[in-house]
Amino acid sequence: MGWIGIGCPADITHSYFRKNVGHKDMSQTAESCTSVTPEFLKILAGIVGPQRLLDSADELLVYECDGYVVEKTVPDVVVFPESADEIVQIVKACVRNKVPFVPRGAGTSLAGGCLPVGGGVMIALTRMNRILEINLRDRYALVEPGVVNVRLTRALSGSGFHYAPDPSSQGACTIGGNVATNSGGPHTLKYGVTVNHVLGVEYVSATGDLVQLGGPCGRGEEPDLTGLFVGSEGTFGIVTKAWVNITHNPAAYRTMLGVFETVDDATRAISNIIGAGIVPAALEMMDQGIVGALEAAYSFGFPLDAGAVLLIEVDGLECAVGAEAATVTEICHSSGAREVRLSKTEEERLLLWKCRKQAFGAIGRLSPSYCTQDGVVPRTRLPEILAAIIDIGMRHSIRIVNVFHAGDGNIHPILLFDERDSDQVRRVMEASEEILNKCIDLGGSVTGEHGIGVEKISFMNRLFTEQDLEVMRDVRNVFNADGLCSPGKLLPTAGGCGSEEIVRSLPGRKAAM
Repeated sequence: MGWIGIGCPADITHSYFRKNVGHKDMSQTAESCTSVTPEFLKILAGIVGPQRLLDSADELLVYECDGYVVEKTVPDVVVFPESADEIVQIVKACVRNKVPFVPRGAGTSLAGGCLPVGGGVMIALTRMNRILEINLRDRYALVEPGVVNVRLTRALSGSGFHYAPDPSSQGACTIGGNVATNSGGPHTLKYGVTVNHVLGVEYVSATGDLVQLGGPCGRGEEPDLTGLFVGSEGTFGIVTKAWVNITHNPAAYRTMLGVFETVDDATRAISNIIGAGIVPAALEMMDQGIVGALEAAYSFGFPLDAGAVLLIEVDGLECAVGAEAATVTEICHSSGAREVRLSKTEEERLLLWKCRKQAFGAIGRLSPSYCTQDGVVPRTRLPEILAAIIDIGMRHSIRIVNVFHAGDGNIHPILLFDERDSDQVRRVMEASEEILNKCIDLGGSVTGEHGIGVEKISFMNRLFTEQDLEVMRDVRNVFNADGLCSPGKLLPTAGGCGSEEIVRSLPGRKAAM
């Protein structure tokens, strides 16, 4: 869930975190976390210099949350390393002094993944932002974690290659953060999520060792530890470099906008397209509410009376995409589309994608605050989950609009409200929980790409058996035995300086049972 708004109703959670979160080892109870002392701050300043360290209250407020702003807690100190060696020294100092630490990229994550549960040290990676190597012959790039996603594709402009993972936040999010959360994006349907494009990582372990998994030649290790590391949400260590695969640009594109009278017609078209054996590069759906906001923002010419639109892109060889686009158009018409528009120019295509990727920014025209959820269901169950979302919104008197990665069943219902009204906040929380529980009931999951973070810990017992969770805990203990690295994330047991019970008992929280 991502929360955007103008007020700070969750400020009350800050004091609760700071007063009530005590340290526990990943597998057993241990002594309380040591607080950050003036002497410890001097150690950190000696590593990065006082100019790359923040510890004043007003400066730290900037780092109290990520895109999931409903829960906030301020770190004791933020440091800005510029090299792997500095991160090694910082982590070793934290381990010696039993101080929790958490990495942070751009802060665009939407599940509290970089929330500094229990305080401690936040390691901000924004200064490690160099593209170290681009190797077109071997089709990889080597980047530091603070490289903004879209910068890599821009650096590849004109080369015939691009970096395929393209989260909607790619203009701000960093590749290190993408690795941590295994980010997706509109082109996930054909090209896969971040893990499908990471050849290797260099990272600083939870004990301060510099470790390399995989590399420019790919994942040589068995088992696939690189794949295990990607998506661990900062709980296994801190990425310092990533070798990522770069992808040939398609020879041709066809980008279409299917216009439908109803959401049901649009979801039927989605199933029929995939059922015909066509895998579009992207297949995105936007309902009437989103379309209205986008038209007000960009004046693209969207039909405001349409129940839903599909943004469909096929790519490949020029000799093939024309026929594929014609088949998609025919399927849309037979599924109830009243119109299918084909982008005639590259400028028109790029404007369509601009509208899709800036959809969340346009929502400010609809509501002072909003919460975007993230769940996934089998494609065939999309009509059911969308009907449930409509029902849930009506019962809780919350307006919900939808924009999502329809091709792989990854939904993003957006709940509109005013966070200055505590009753609306409560109803949004309850509606969000019902939506995610319904995703599980339909054979899906509570996250398609945003991660678990602190937000969705309470759903893990519904998704997995206790035996499954125990295996996950054992794996984490191998990487993070003391629980000091990104504590209180992912798993529904006490870990480091946080626990599921603390997260559940925050104001407005209700555990999923």
